[in-house]
Amino acid sequence: MTPKERKNLQKLDDLVLNASPEELKKIQKIDYQTQKEGLSLYGVYVDSNSLINQSIKKSFREF
Repeated sequence: MTPKERKNLQKLDDLVLNASPEELKKIQKIDYQTQKEGLSLYGVYVDSNSLINQSIKKSFREF
């Protein structure tokens, strides 16, 4: 894993660890959507340029 990948993973970890119960529910919903698309939460969070379902990208922007 590259230093940049580690930094991005740490950002996602911090987002989850510091989330309120309401935010965790939103993250869980986004994670479920990404899994239905065959993607990972990390991959969607890190790679905003990937060709993924627009509703998933919108959910992260709203979060």
